[in-house]
Amino acid sequence: MLSLFRPRPAPAVDTAPATEQRNDGDALVQRLVRETAHLGREAAEVRGVIDDTQKAAVRLAESVQALVQRLADVSQVQGRIGEHTAQGSTAVGRARAAVEAVGGEVAGIVDTLREVASAAGEITQIALQTRLVAFNASVEAKRAGEAGRGFGVVADAVKDLAAKVEQSSKLIMDTVGRLDGRIAGLAREIQARGGSGGDSGAVHRALTEVDEGVARIAASALQSREAVADVNRQMGSIETDMRGSAKALDGALKRSEAFLKASESLIEIIADAGVETPDSVYIRTAQQVAAQVAQLFEGALRSGAIGAAELYDEHYVPIPGSNPQQHLTRFVALAERLLPQVQEKVLEIDKVVFCIAVDRNGYIPCHNRQYNQPQRPGDVAWNTAHSRGRRIFNDRTGLASARNQRPFLLQTYRRDMGGGNFVVMKEAAAPIVVDGRHWGGLRLAFKF
Repeated sequence: MLSLFRPRPAPAVDTAPATEQRNDGDALVQRLVRETAHLGREAAEVRGVIDDTQKAAVRLAESVQALVQRLADVSQVQGRIGEHTAQGSTAVGRARAAVEAVGGEVAGIVDTLREVASAAGEITQIALQTRLVAFNASVEAKRAGEAGRGFGVVADAVKDLAAKVEQSSKLIMDTVGRLDGRIAGLAREIQARGGSGGDSGAVHRALTEVDEGVARIAASALQSREAVADVNRQMGSIETDMRGSAKALDGALKRSEAFLKASESLIEIIADAGVETPDSVYIRTAQQVAAQVAQLFEGALRSGAIGAAELYDEHYVPIPGSNPQQHLTRFVALAERLLPQVQEKVLEIDKVVFCIAVDRNGYIPCHNRQYNQPQRPGDVAWNTAHSRGRRIFNDRTGLASARNQRPFLLQTYRRDMGGGNFVVMKEAAAPIVVDGRHWGGLRLAFKF
């Protein structure tokens, strides 16, 4: 009976399937790494586009709001134009009444001139009669001989005076006649307002044209004001829609950021598990360079080259005239002296774009030489691309790398190169800890 339960010999172990499974697992991990990297890149692209669109929508909404305010100002100005044109129309009416009053006065002057002309005519007749009487008296004086000589002298003097009076009276009559014609014409122009024949005077025609012009201005101002009011309402609606779009884009941006973080976290988990990925060399390099920067700063503290207060200075002093804005701190000089010796060597590694040390607020005291050029006044695009040192980059990526205190941080993002140019890249960051105190982070960016 016992022989029936003798243990059977153990079967030989075949290691081939295990090896195949391990190879399959490695292939799966590598495929997961590639797919996750591709997913991260796409997420970064989408997030960048959404971010740009959201900012553009906000700017457009602000522009629309400013335009609405300008339209309101235009509407107010047009309202004042309407008020002034109404006052102008009233003034034309007063001018017309004043002209008519002047016309009445001018008519009175014409009547007076005609009275003067009539009186001058009577004086002329009297002067003519006086001349005849003086002539007769002169004849009689000559007949009287020596006795009438004195009377004859008087008669001749009267005759000469009467001739002068007659001449002056005729001159007055001629002058009054000319004045009468001119003033009478002016009176007709002023008083002629036009009837069924439309034969109004020039003065009233001019006043009528002014009045009609003022009325046209008032009508145009009213129409323009109504059009502006309609446009203002439409722009208000557009502004509301734009702000709604900006809000929706902001929500989409947050969702895309969560999506991007998920892909980044997955890559970090794989790398942290010890699996060798294409990112591993950059992660190790970032950690090594962060340790070197920490050693340099610790040596500077021990030698007295800088104090802790200066090394951790957060008083960023703006550099006047810089655009984009640059700042100075009390540790800039030390950073510019120490950092290039470790930062520049990393650029020799394939696909590395930059390697920089930043403080915990995203401030870059010294960038790589090719991006650390002096600014060119007025050339913002060039400055953005080539003068990136002494600037604060407190965007999502920059601040996350600066404040990260885990062994490493891996991010995917779009980098603004200036002039509308963007490059999608990855960034490995490692914390810089000086004598046990977190100073900032080492940012190492590399291409896919």
